Amino acid sequence: MRKLKMALIGCGRIGSSKHVEAILKNADIIEAAAFCDIVPEKAQACAEKVKSVLGYEPRIYTDYTKIVDNEEIDFVAIATESGYHYEIAMEFLRRGINVLVEKPMALSTKHMDDMIETAEEKRVKLGVCFQNRFNPPIQELRRKVENGAFGKINYGVANIRWNRDKNYYEQANWRGTWHLDGGSLMNQCTHNIDLLQWMLGGEIEEVYGVIRNFQHPYIEAEDFGGAIIKFKNGSVGIIEGTSTIYPRNLEETLSIFGEYGTVVIGGLAVNRIQVWKFPDENSHPFMELPDPDTVYGSGHVPLYRDFYESIVYNKEPKIPGKEGRKAVEIVLAIYKSALENKPIRFPFEFDTSIMKGWNGHYVMRG
Repeated sequence: MRKLKMALIGCGRIGSSKHVEAILKNADIIEAAAFCDIVPEKAQACAEKVKSVLGYEPRIYTDYTKIVDNEEIDFVAIATESGYHYEIAMEFLRRGINVLVEKPMALSTKHMDDMIETAEEKRVKLGVCFQNRFNPPIQELRRKVENGAFGKINYGVANIRWNRDKNYYEQANWRGTWHLDGGSLMNQCTHNIDLLQWMLGGEIEEVYGVIRNFQHPYIEAEDFGGAIIKFKNGSVGIIEGTSTIYPRNLEETLSIFGEYGTVVIGGLAVNRIQVWKFPDENSHPFMELPDPDTVYGSGHVPLYRDFYESIVYNKEPKIPGKEGRKAVEIVLAIYKSALENKPIRFPFEFDTSIMKGWNGHYVMRG
């Protein structure tokens, strides 16, 4: 198998951990040509990790626009602040380079559409890091959904009951801002929202949402969000996501309820089956799986390999832009619903910048 050369842009929390891990564990097929961060020490630290394990040292950049002119790369992985994903992705997509971008792929419906359309126009791959789809229990659940084992799926629930304190937000001043981040729904909860919509399937008809900032007055965005999603196929999705749980993270669970099946998946990163009920099935070996080392899980490794195969074999990645868009669109619909105090029917357009001035409850707009 031929190797692909890539560049990592953004060497902070997720870049330096899970993206570097994916590079190291896919060393047979991927070579890191460059690491880029506005703080050169962060990029250098990542390069040194690679050198210590693989024996070569990627080059360091502080300006991502210089990479194309100086490196021959097959794809870039983007792990910067969320609000920069769009402009960085477009820089490379327009130049005909494949892009793997962290969630959320952008903070605007229009920007996401631009990214998808540009990738199609340039005939390159656009992938999104919803790595929890690769968790073995999630794959097992997906197989049950696809083979009809649930019968009719009635509804599903995504619970994200986590804690993020002032120290977390003070570590990076972009966190909790509308321009670069969003709140708990967009940052902490999009992975589980993605899994919920993936299992329930079908087009969305309407979303009604409520958001609040209960106890983080030093951030602009929400620390709690709740929503009801009406799918055109008749299923209903329920979301409860928060960063207010005392004194630490409590749980992240995905629950799916159908005519002939009940499944609840929990663990640190929706990585362990808690309930598995079908006719003649009352347990599953994945009830005993250990937790991963962080809430990011371990899905970046297979996600990178899948993205590699999508390029080499010219096929769709398992989480292309059109799939990565869906969870973000739900969050944007919740924001729009909270702002206007009414259900939001699909399709619609929205951008988190519109939330400027939200006062912790809701503001009626025109």
